Amino acid sequence: MIAHFDEDNRIDRLEPDPEVPMGNILCPIADSVKEIIYSDRRITHPMKRVGPKGTHEFEKISWDEAFEVIVEKLREMKEKFGPETVAFYAGTGTYERSFKDIFQLKGSEIYLASSVLFPFGSPNSFGVGAPCYTSLGVLAPKLTMGCLHIDMFSDVDNSDFIVVWGTDPSSSTPPAMFERLKAASDEGAEIIVIDPRRTKAAELEGSEWLPIRPGSDGALALGLAHILIRDNLYDEEFVEDWTLGFDEFAAYVKEFPPDHVAAVTGIDEEKIEYLAESIADAEGASYIMYTGLEYTKSGVQNIRAVMVLWALAGQLDVEGGRCFARRENTLPLTRKGQIETPGYEKSIGKDKFPVYSLYCGGEPHAALLPKSILEGDPYKIRSMFVMGASLLTSWPDPGVWKRALEALDFLVTIDLQLTQDAAYADIVLPATTAFEQESYCYYGNAIRLREKLTDPVGEARPNYYILAELADRLGYGHLYPQNQEALLQYILDDTGFTVDDLKQAEKHVLRNGKKEMAYRKWETGLLRRDGQPGFETPSGKFEIKSTVLEHYGYEGLPKYEESIETPVSNPKMHKRYPLILGTGPFKPDMKSCLRAIPSFMEKYPYPVIEMNASDAKKRRIDTGDTVVIKTARGSVVMRAYVTDKIMEGFVYAPVGGGGPLGTEAWQNANVNVLTDLDQYDEISGFPVYKTLLCQVKHKKRERRRPAAQDPSLGCVG
Repeated sequence: MIAHFDEDNRIDRLEPDPEVPMGNILCPIADSVKEIIYSDRRITHPMKRVGPKGTHEFEKISWDEAFEVIVEKLREMKEKFGPETVAFYAGTGTYERSFKDIFQLKGSEIYLASSVLFPFGSPNSFGVGAPCYTSLGVLAPKLTMGCLHIDMFSDVDNSDFIVVWGTDPSSSTPPAMFERLKAASDEGAEIIVIDPRRTKAAELEGSEWLPIRPGSDGALALGLAHILIRDNLYDEEFVEDWTLGFDEFAAYVKEFPPDHVAAVTGIDEEKIEYLAESIADAEGASYIMYTGLEYTKSGVQNIRAVMVLWALAGQLDVEGGRCFARRENTLPLTRKGQIETPGYEKSIGKDKFPVYSLYCGGEPHAALLPKSILEGDPYKIRSMFVMGASLLTSWPDPGVWKRALEALDFLVTIDLQLTQDAAYADIVLPATTAFEQESYCYYGNAIRLREKLTDPVGEARPNYYILAELADRLGYGHLYPQNQEALLQYILDDTGFTVDDLKQAEKHVLRNGKKEMAYRKWETGLLRRDGQPGFETPSGKFEIKSTVLEHYGYEGLPKYEESIETPVSNPKMHKRYPLILGTGPFKPDMKSCLRAIPSFMEKYPYPVIEMNASDAKKRRIDTGDTVVIKTARGSVVMRAYVTDKIMEGFVYAPVGGGGPLGTEAWQNANVNVLTDLDQYDEISGFPVYKTLLCQVKHKKRERRRPAAQDPSLGCVG
């Protein structure tokens, strides 16, 4: 990006720099850069608690005092209870490349947890990958094809037929994808949007919206595969030579004929038939997919079913299809210094979500934390770090997380601003924004030096250096680079480039040599590290039936399973709660991270729940009305937004409420009061955020005070 400064030498605004990778378009949040960096809600210095837990009553202390308190507490915990009783949670706020790369757990396929406590002796490191992205980004592709989501790409620039499935490219990352989708539309590509909401992609020329009952995506994918097999539209050569489990899969999908799938999904039979034929017959069919498929009871298997569908249709690694990137074009960043867990078997995750932990470097699943802290199962976590995260606003059932944070002996939070978690912290540390630190950006085939644009606000420090110093004070700082020069030397070690090369390169960008695109790479050994034909799976095949899943006791085929709480699985509950609730980000904010942006709060002063006009009419609800959303677990108050851009029977409510920042309406509207920890995908552990049953009604009146006996009422009372 290109930064412009005001007369006080503060960053004023940003614009794209199209001459660098990923520089064509900026996220809409970039418009708020000045309000984010210079917010009066920024934490500017370390603080320690002076008031009771549950309040934000702190006093300023020095960094030295903060580290002394932390180190003393950690050593006390280690001596009294063992190092494993100290845990670390890294959230969205740690999405900074050097932090992710250096602190990535050895053996992990994803970089969303931190190894900083491994040398201390604790295996209990957790990351935001536990409720987000890992199903799509790691588990489903690794189990099926032996690669990661980022090892592939959808060739939408050459696709005739594009399926946008369970995501909104207009508000997702990278923002350039929607522009590519618009270009495809302008050039005549057909676009099918499968989503309970009519997103902007469905408004493009040549697009069609297929509303689908939330959570039934896996059934649709299996039904489409049924048609391909029934009508011999699948790639028989690929099936015979390169797949594992096809015959069993073919037998299973006989249970998903079009009439049945239509009843399950709510999509017309004719549309289902047309969709299957179009995917198979297109001169290049690709998909754009994300969280809409992750947050159900069979999220990983739903995603695997789509991947199998694409392979059967002959749209895997062909021009305009779903393609593999060439391994040779990768610029390899070093991993040799990453630190291994001191023992997954010693963690609170032992024997639970083993496939998640297998691909995440032995990381135990964060959903297990409340039970450990509150019940001592399998033992009690007593101290925690929460960095760049808000457990109380992002995880289901904030009540149980509140009790858990209250029960901790010691808690440290590290963030830009005070979170709701910080109300239970003993020490609060101030982090910098990306603009206030030097680092680098990595694009797979290129690396770019990212310059520091402005000095940190107050005494804020980069997350990376906070943890590097913590490691140093605990006696193992030598395991992590302690300054910027050492960090860059470390990360470039396997690239063949030096720090000087990076600093002197045009635009500070280093790129790997570009190998020409090749297709059907499994045939020529371009997908495997050993250079042999096939896939990087245990069998060497495209595993329709996953050997890894079977090894760990799961179903090997991508079978569909209804979530616990749907109109199909629980019709009795559906009578009382007749609407399906989906929850998710309210773009262009970033969950609860930036709720203090004044311009955002001015534009969106209260959270709104989207609902279909027909559902609203039945309840005599109009846009702007105050409503109560209720599930079997609790209720929250929001405003209604009546729209034809959401399917009948489905409502969508935003995450991000419940923190100490923003308007009172946002502070009182934590949508996760409506969710719980009991419903999850058994493979990934992901909570079920998008298929819950609810009711929406008018808010009749505002409660003015706590209930109390009134003696003045006499016999009238």
